[in-house]
Amino acid sequence: MIELKVSPLTAAAFAPYGEVIEASPAAERRIINGGNTERFHDLANVDAGRNGQAIVSIFRGQPRELPFAITMMEKHPLASQAFMPLSGQPYLVAVATPGDTVSAEAIRIFLAQPDQGVNYAAGTWHHPLLALNDVCDFLVIDRAGEGDNCIEQTLAVPATIPALTANVAGVTWDVE
Repeated sequence: MIELKVSPLTAAAFAPYGEVIEASPAAERRIINGGNTERFHDLANVDAGRNGQAIVSIFRGQPRELPFAITMMEKHPLASQAFMPLSGQPYLVAVATPGDTVSAEAIRIFLAQPDQGVNYAAGTWHHPLLALNDVCDFLVIDRAGEGDNCIEQTLAVPATIPALTANVAGVTWDVE
């Protein structure tokens, strides 16, 4: 089994897999609604793919106990898939670059803060929701339409996400 390193979620580190969705200083900002609202504009490339339609759902993820064995990954080859947390809890993101197959050695683990979402680019391998502390809701924007947009692969060699300490790579995580 391969033990994976957990890194903080940053836009630069996540760029090979998609976009981080957050109200960061780097985002284009616009003042709207008569000056009452600040809009962080166009934060992710939502791609519904050919003959697809963007849909909005809420996914409710059960918390995972760490250490956690990753035995499978999935990808959506026809479109992007965006997740924005709604429950005020940190969570983990497991990803690997697009390709025909994925191996445990290729997986990267990111610790996302409660105000950070992710948008997986079409074809990016990822693990299903990895909530940590409690049951967590996520607003999800993905694709409905023709074609098979979910491919799952069992890993030949599993990978392990280790138990987290109170501070992971400079990012504070509230250990329970």
